[in-house]
Amino acid sequence: MQKNVTGRLSEPTGPQLLPIERETVQDRVYAELRRALICGLFEPSQVLTIRGLADAMMTSTMPVREALGRLVSEKAVEALPNRSVRVPPVTLERLDDLLRTRILIEGEAISLAAQRMTPRELSMVKDILAEWDEVRSLSQKRDFDREVTLNQKFHFQIYRCSGSTVLIPMIESLWLQSGPCTRVAAYAFSEAGSKVAGADVAHFHRAMVTALDARDCAAAREALIADISRPFAFLREKLLPHDMPEEDTE
Repeated sequence: MQKNVTGRLSEPTGPQLLPIERETVQDRVYAELRRALICGLFEPSQVLTIRGLADAMMTSTMPVREALGRLVSEKAVEALPNRSVRVPPVTLERLDDLLRTRILIEGEAISLAAQRMTPRELSMVKDILAEWDEVRSLSQKRDFDREVTLNQKFHFQIYRCSGSTVLIPMIESLWLQSGPCTRVAAYAFSEAGSKVAGADVAHFHRAMVTALDARDCAAAREALIADISRPFAFLREKLLPHDMPEEDTE
């Protein structure tokens, strides 16, 4: 009820604003765990306990338990019998399934972005790429967390230009599931001391920007596929059985 000019109560005459609810602790815990999975802070097959995560994030166990339940439903982690969860292990079947789906979904997103991206949006993508180059050139020791964050920022800045509100949540879910896998590949590249591997990443990113600038949907999609396929191909090679005995043809 509201008072009118006579001081009497009257019925509201227009739509009323609703109070804004504050973000809950569970929302913040869920967002942080999602970020950690997407950025590959957890390794494949790593077991995560509710108490351990609660202590690390300095919160109670209840919001962690609820956040993990949401992540289990999103196939980002697997529930274990002892009230803990596990990051899904890396298998050939999982790698192939994730890569095949990412190519389909993200390939469509970058194709749409190539048709719609404005000069200002393209400039923002170039700025992220320049920051990524700077981080790699100035750091004496590779800052994986920063690189992974900028890589995600680079890709999603492009995908948001697709104009699709349906594709973005699907891509987020795919990154949520593949983050641990790509992080393992990044560390493996570093341990192998492959300078060519690092150059390839920069090459693919620049190829994407060039194609977007030219509004070349096919070239943009091709560069994206080469970029996201590389860590999956590396891990697939690691998982393939070697030294298998040859079949007897006699």
